[in-house]
This record gives sequence, C-alpha cells and structure tokens, in this order.
Amino acid sequence: TGGASAGAVPTAPGARPSAGASRKPPSGSSGTSAKPRPYPATRQPSPATPPSIRPSIRPSIRPSTRPSSALPAEVTKANAARYSAPRPRIVTRAGWGADEKIRETGHVYSKTVKVAFIHHTVTGNEYSCSEAPSLLRSIYRYHVKSLGWRDYGYNFTIDKCGNIYEGRSGGVAKAVRGAHTLGFNTDSMGVAVLGTFSTRKPPAKAVTAIAKLTAWKLGLFKRNPRGTTHLVSGGGNKYKRGTSVKLDVIAGHRDGFATECPGERLHEKLGSVRKAAARLQGR
Repeated sequence: TGGASAGAVPTAPGARPSAGASRKPPSGSSGTSAKPRPYPATRQPSPATPPSIRPSIRPSIRPSTRPSSALPAEVTKANAARYSAPRPRIVTRAGWGADEKIRETGHVYSKTVKVAFIHHTVTGNEYSCSEAPSLLRSIYRYHVKSLGWRDYGYNFTIDKCGNIYEGRSGGVAKAVRGAHTLGFNTDSMGVAVLGTFSTRKPPAKAVTAIAKLTAWKLGLFKRNPRGTTHLVSGGGNKYKRGTSVKLDVIAGHRDGFATECPGERLHEKLGSVRKAAARLQGR
C-alpha cells in the first residue's frame, strides 16, 4: 500500500498524512481470504487505496502498449549494455483510461533509481483482469482527489494476470519520483500488486511480472536485483530523517516503513523475484 515520501507515497508534493482507512473488495467479488486491514495507528500517510472500489468497466478503452516515453538522455546504451533485460509489455495510462485532467501538470524526477519497493494495494483478490483498469482509475482518483497527491502514487501496478500498468506519469523509463514509501520516494520506484497478500499467496503470474519489470527498469540504471544499496531517509515512522539505510535493491514497503505491506505472503516471494530478475539481466 502506499505512503508518501516514505512509501511510494510522497514525500511527493501534496501528500498529507492522515489516519488509515478500511478497504472493501471490488463489488461483485468475495473479497480476500483475510479482510484487508487499515494501516497501523501510527502517524503515517492515508492508505493509498480507496475505502471502496467499484469497478466500472469501459469496454471502449483498450490497453495500449505504445512507449509512453523514450529513454532519458542520461540512460545510454553503454550504461545498460552489460546487464540488461528486455522491456516487458506495459499498458500505458491512456490504455487504462487515466484522466489526465485531474493530476498536476509537470513531473518530479530523481537522479537515478536505486531501489524498487514492492507493495500490495489491500483490495480484494477476486476481481477479474478485465476489471483491473477500473480499479486503477479508482485508486488514481483516490490518490489525487481524496489524498491531495499530485498524481497516481505508484510508478507501476501489476494485476493477477501479470499485466503491467504505467502508474505515475512522466515516462516509464525515467526516474519519476512517486508517492509510495514515505521517506524513501527519492531514487526509488514503487510497484504495487492489486490485491491483499497477508495470508493469500500472490498469483504466480504477478510475481513473474514483478521480476520482468524490475529486471528491465533496474537494468537501465545499472542495478543488480540481488544487490543492496543505501538510501537516506527523508523522515518516516521507521527511520529518522537523515538516516542512511541499507536496503535490498528489490525491497518490500515494510523494509523502509513500519507497515504490514506488501503482505507476508508477497514479501516472502521477494527472494525468488531477485533471483529471477538477475537471471533476466544475464547475471
């Protein structure tokens, strides 16, 4: 789930801490095997997922896989040549029907991407993959309209079928600063999987998609998925501002912020994700 500057959640401009909220699964679903729980009562950003998400499928919207942006100038072929992975299919914002009129204009960028923080959205697990675009639109509206964030919090979102969706605008190949891990949004990316994985195993296709996405994106910035790095905390409920923290290059939200996210069952899969992503890079 999201958080601001500390969780793929701002410390992005416009993020405002508030109490957690309960979440309900999409209408028409039976929900998860364990009811989604609100964030801890610690002082932290509001949940990054709306309390209630009701899919409203718009058949006219078909996934678009056109690149949303060319590689940034600083990411040269030489930088990515040695260890790289192919770019996976990514559904653009236009493909899932993002309303570009509601977000703030302009974008905020980091200098690089050192860590990929993995999240779950704490929504129901019984949705159909055709409903995923509608779920993203609901989360997007919640982030912008209810939480006051400048845009969608996560940089990417993945559904149970392994489809990867562009999240925050600004270019999927660029170091766009998101709003997902309070205190660590700079020099990181946030990847959320639709669903709740506290006791439910994450779908294998979603786990594979995390590996493919992180192998590609981290490869652009010469990061080893099996490695570790350091980020300096911008301030959160786990690390004080200015603290240098050693993190896995592929980490869970809970590793940088005091939260249950991305759920115990998804967090325990991150070791295999790191190995798979490294193999995809040719390591």
